[in-house]
Amino acid sequence: MTRIKGGVIHAKHRKGILKYTKGFRWGRKSKIKLAKTAKMRAGQHAFVGRKVKKRQARGLWQIKINAATRKHALSYSKFMGGLKKAGIALDRKVLATIAAKYPKMFAELVNIAKK
Repeated sequence: MTRIKGGVIHAKHRKGILKYTKGFRWGRKSKIKLAKTAKMRAGQHAFVGRKVKKRQARGLWQIKINAATRKHALSYSKFMGGLKKAGIALDRKVLATIAAKYPKMFAELVNIAKK
């Protein structure tokens, strides 16, 4: 049986890697060996970044809720504890949106949490 060289497949594979690393700096955009390692590291950073993004969003929601509750002379922790005791199960994203867009509704929630 004759040998079939994998030149076309190999070239396609390299082309895909270089397409991914387009825009990278120095040799990492054109040299295949450097591009491979750059792609691997970029993937690792992207994986971590997706987790950090969620963490930062939650922190931002907490800051917004805290700022809104301080206007009503209440701390964030007491507000969240009061909501839990009252049986109101709203997540932080929704609470932050309510605090920013609907201050009257948020004031009612604060009053419920104070009781």
